[in-house]
Amino acid sequence: MASLSAISEELAEIEGQISDIFRALTNGFQKLEKIKDSNRQSRMLEELTEKMRECKRLIKDFDIEIKNLELRKDASTDKMLNDKKQAMIKELNSFVAMKKQYAATRENKRIDLFEGPSEGFAEENGLLASNMTNQQLMDHGNQMMDETDQAIHRAQKVVHETINVGTETASALKAQTEQMSRIVNELDSIHFSIKKASQLVREIGRQVATDRCIMAMLSLIVLGVVAIIIVKIVNPQNKDIRDIPGLAPPAPARRLLLSYPN
Repeated sequence: MASLSAISEELAEIEGQISDIFRALTNGFQKLEKIKDSNRQSRMLEELTEKMRECKRLIKDFDIEIKNLELRKDASTDKMLNDKKQAMIKELNSFVAMKKQYAATRENKRIDLFEGPSEGFAEENGLLASNMTNQQLMDHGNQMMDETDQAIHRAQKVVHETINVGTETASALKAQTEQMSRIVNELDSIHFSIKKASQLVREIGRQVATDRCIMAMLSLIVLGVVAIIIVKIVNPQNKDIRDIPGLAPPAPARRLLLSYPN
């Protein structure tokens, strides 16, 4: 059986590029299993998706080149080239299925890449491997990649929305925390004001009690003075009050000895 380089250098070059992409995809999915960070997983999935798009384009080029050589090849060569193309499509579909599995894990739910129930999925995979024509395999692979891309975009949208909701929630919690702090400070101020007011009321009460005592004493003194004045007016000869300044009767005039005659 002739090699691809003997049939067409263009086919050999395309096959080499596809083989390089398949090796890169294999290494990429092996690294993806070791990545735990979701953001890095998303970036890695996007890179692998881009490689799969490139591989899909190269398989189309491979098919076009086969059709261009249709008049120059025999039945055995035609079968060999079609088998190679189908093998490439199957391998690409296997990577698409792996990508689907990772996307489903990230979304925490199963993502159906085909229409219909899950039981039909295994049946359609069987068709990809045996009963489908080359064009059907290409179309089916394209459909799988498009639907997988849509699933990844939905997952990214959910992640972005979750991040936005988390940011808004954090801002709301921060504002509520600041508001609670202000309320606590205001309550402390009110408690301090109430305490000072209580102390002031007690001081005013003590001052009022002291003033009442002083007024009572002054009243007693005034009453006593008034009583003495009344008694003096009524009984001026009372000796009990003669020593009170201003109320005692005047002392008799004293006569000097020199004023008496010898």
